[in-house]
Amino acid sequence: MLLSGKKALVLGIANERSIAWGIAKAMHAEGADLALTYQNESIRKRVEPLGGKVDAKIIEHADVKNSETLDKLFGAISDEWGRLDVLVHAIAYSDRMELNGRFIDTSRDNFTLSLDVSCYSLIDLARRARPLMSNGGSILTVTFQGSNRVVPYYNVMGVAKAALESTVRYLANDLGPEGIRVNAVSPGPMKTLAGAAIRGARNTFRHTESNSPLRANATLEAIGGTAAYLASNHASCTTGEIIAVDGGFHILGMPQPEQI
Repeated sequence: MLLSGKKALVLGIANERSIAWGIAKAMHAEGADLALTYQNESIRKRVEPLGGKVDAKIIEHADVKNSETLDKLFGAISDEWGRLDVLVHAIAYSDRMELNGRFIDTSRDNFTLSLDVSCYSLIDLARRARPLMSNGGSILTVTFQGSNRVVPYYNVMGVAKAALESTVRYLANDLGPEGIRVNAVSPGPMKTLAGAAIRGARNTFRHTESNSPLRANATLEAIGGTAAYLASNHASCTTGEIIAVDGGFHILGMPQPEQI
């Protein structure tokens, strides 16, 4: 039970295929008490039944663009637990219409929105979690290799993930003296609601599956297990890292011979 007694907040569950759900399940299996969030009423109807499966103690509305909802969320955590050990940020957004064309056509409005929701929200949440992590803690986020390599149609999300990964390093340095670690998990392509918004997602999924050293894409179980490790005391000296969980695809310089 790697996380026995730890209090974990997980943001970003949309349905049972969400990376955030895989992380929540793994943390629950390792003994953590969970708080979950939902962005709107339609998602609430999916999150609440899932929360029952992991005995979530807190299920609250949280919109990272709305400070009032975050005030209420962290107030509920403070009232219920008085502390927080783990924060999981699995949130990203971009207008799907701008993930179907050329990067050069990115609009100013969507650029600003994508960076706000996908990157700045981690800073905002970390600042709110910090007072509840007086005995140290672990902050985790989710990124993708489109941050440092061009992935077709990933467009402005690649820039947002690059900013997110840089944010991980700066937060790790800022919060390290307080015993708070900050890391990111970087899965390969996943069949998630968010992933489906990107044009050509199925082709990308098949390509990585056929070419990764393990000839496999990441699973929710593998991602959840990695996140549980990073949240545990076994990772007490690991911070500022981007951990790839992609079957090894990130090490390749070209496709496998049989795929050329």
